[in-house]
Amino acid sequence: MATVGDRSDKLERYWDQQAGRYDKQMRFMDRRVFKDTREWVCSRATGQTLEVAMGTGLNLPWYPEGVQLTGLDLSEELLSVARGRAADLERSVTLVHGNAHGLPFDEASFDTVVCTFGLCSIPDVATAIGEMHRVLRPGGGLLLADHIASSSRPVRAVQWLVERLTIPMAEEHFRRRPLKLLPGAGFAVDTVERFKLGIVERLTAHKPVDSTAS
Repeated sequence: MATVGDRSDKLERYWDQQAGRYDKQMRFMDRRVFKDTREWVCSRATGQTLEVAMGTGLNLPWYPEGVQLTGLDLSEELLSVARGRAADLERSVTLVHGNAHGLPFDEASFDTVVCTFGLCSIPDVATAIGEMHRVLRPGGGLLLADHIASSSRPVRAVQWLVERLTIPMAEEHFRRRPLKLLPGAGFAVDTVERFKLGIVERLTAHKPVDSTAS
């Protein structure tokens, strides 16, 4: 059986190969499915902000001016596109090549952690959420959005079928729901919105002030 490290290495190679077509695919999904979710999430970021699984930087236009942004991704090729986008937008951002399973930052380094449409393809999602908790300061905010298991049983059946292809190919899960993992990781959930037959969920949570790192 492949280890998490093996799966991450395979995933890195996959996303390096996808870098040239990623924006076209995601913009289609933004128009048809995700709608204003990137703006909804990123406009809520404050202070020192970490975006996990930044990809090509499609969220960059939506961050407030005062945010001091760090973006992390597993793929150097995706980050190369993000670097160009940041330059075009004249947006200051620190880009880091790294793995969400072991974020290369000290405990309590950030005021906000963001992840949009990334937890669906991180092999060990619970570990990634635990790492987000660790690097957040007490009182800091977690902002998530992803496609999840639909609230419709027929749609969930279709999602199960699609996963037979997408999980082996790209670790792409359609029936995860990160929300369920947040309390166990030490987060308090504040706001949840779900739409498109329950396929899309976006939420805000926070690390309680009296919380200790996971």
